[in-house]
Amino acid sequence: MNQHSGLGRRRLLQAAGVMALASVAGCDKAAGGATAAGDEYGGKLLTSDAKLPEPFTTRLPIPPVKRPSRSTGDTDHYELTARETTAEILPGLRTPIFGYDGIFPGPTIAARRGRRTVVHYRNQLGVPTVVHLHGGHTPAESDGFPTDLVLPAAGGSGYAAQAVGGTASTGTRDYTYPMDQRAATLWYHDHRMGFTGPQVWRGLAGFFLITDDEEQALPLPRGARDIPLMITDRAFAADGALKYPAMDPHLLAMPGIDAAHMQGAAGDVILVNGAPWPELEVDAARYRFRILNASNARRYELTLDPPAPITQIGSDQGLLEAPVEHTTIAVAPAERYDVVVDFTSYAKGSKLILKNGDGQVMRFVVTGKGAADESRIPARLAAIEALPRSAAQTRDWMFRKGRVTSMGAEADGWIINGREFDPQRVDATPRLGEVEIWRLASDAHHPVHIHLSPFQVISRDGGAPGPGDHGWKDTVDLRPHELVEVAIRFDDHAGRYLLHCHNLEHEDMAMMATFRVSR
Repeated sequence: MNQHSGLGRRRLLQAAGVMALASVAGCDKAAGGATAAGDEYGGKLLTSDAKLPEPFTTRLPIPPVKRPSRSTGDTDHYELTARETTAEILPGLRTPIFGYDGIFPGPTIAARRGRRTVVHYRNQLGVPTVVHLHGGHTPAESDGFPTDLVLPAAGGSGYAAQAVGGTASTGTRDYTYPMDQRAATLWYHDHRMGFTGPQVWRGLAGFFLITDDEEQALPLPRGARDIPLMITDRAFAADGALKYPAMDPHLLAMPGIDAAHMQGAAGDVILVNGAPWPELEVDAARYRFRILNASNARRYELTLDPPAPITQIGSDQGLLEAPVEHTTIAVAPAERYDVVVDFTSYAKGSKLILKNGDGQVMRFVVTGKGAADESRIPARLAAIEALPRSAAQTRDWMFRKGRVTSMGAEADGWIINGREFDPQRVDATPRLGEVEIWRLASDAHHPVHIHLSPFQVISRDGGAPGPGDHGWKDTVDLRPHELVEVAIRFDDHAGRYLLHCHNLEHEDMAMMATFRVSR
């Protein structure tokens, strides 16, 4: 369909179909949150054969902050290498992983607005990779298009044919990030077409934190009380190896996952910063937690037990206008919640469990030591420009299951607007500086991620945005049979970008579309 044509017959039929699908949303949403297996991810749960530790017997690790290899007047340079190694994730067992700098999660890159960041990336794995800065306001050549491959440093020429519609470099690639965006909790991860799911599952993910003057001027918790929490789920074989039912276990040529798990891969072990059900000792003070759902498919509904407020101060793309208090936060894959938890009223030895529905994620233990705390949560956090709620161009995007041929033969997969991903096809052509309204509709849970530009949620099923829709977003939790409208403006960078489901199994099985921003 020509997205720039008028609202002709085909467009009217599509819009009618979107609205009809959204109208039955209440039937499915009556099931509620993400506590049951089908609500969380669908498909079949991967169960571990290894002996699993008791919860809260492991200390929460904090990913190391990476130092620049060199800095100039306006640019910080980093050397980042993906390599295969082993890690002790379960006590007493060594798990083979893919790790940025050989660790999982990868090192945290801490950047500042206005200082360009250049990542000199080296691929020492045996398979192609792509690095995507999720949430980055990034030139197209550094965005991590899924066929802009970095081939293995050794013997990678055989993979060059996989760079359909993209570019291939052998061994290394430089990614340049201008850092012309507000303070936010971003993350970087692999984005190879057809293999993002298994390569992220094996460990290719890390935090990328941006700060700026506006954020630094606020009296929020900082230093050791500003902690990133990457929540993932995995399953383990008896020897400690990760279990993932890829169609091609060697990740060479056949993309996708077996039919039993095509709804999404989910494991029975919850990891936070790579540790199973860890524990964190905290002072009787306020803490800032940067929560990232880096799971392939699982949604989380996080609460504290005993019940306590969780104060949201930021979303995917940085600070909110004002804090929002929650008792439960629903976090879809790739979403971030920047929150503050206040431990000041708790006695020494108090224990609070971060739960997902009826399950456990991690535990906080109040030590009562070093509790001097000058932080607070201001009533006003940041200025946010409201995008217009009307636009010259409205686009409809329908996410649903369908038949695809890109898996090597015709099979069930996931499609957008009736079409599977083709890296050589452009599905929309927005113009720089223009605001558009995008209407996203679903048949199932689809966390929708839009590259390049942040957006604002206008409505859900014609009503108000949801409790997690505040501020600037780059990923929205699209629930079964739901219609979500977002306003988005395309600024600064022309070129080719992606719109896709961030359930990584859906993404690998063709649920992506390309848009090209023109001047």
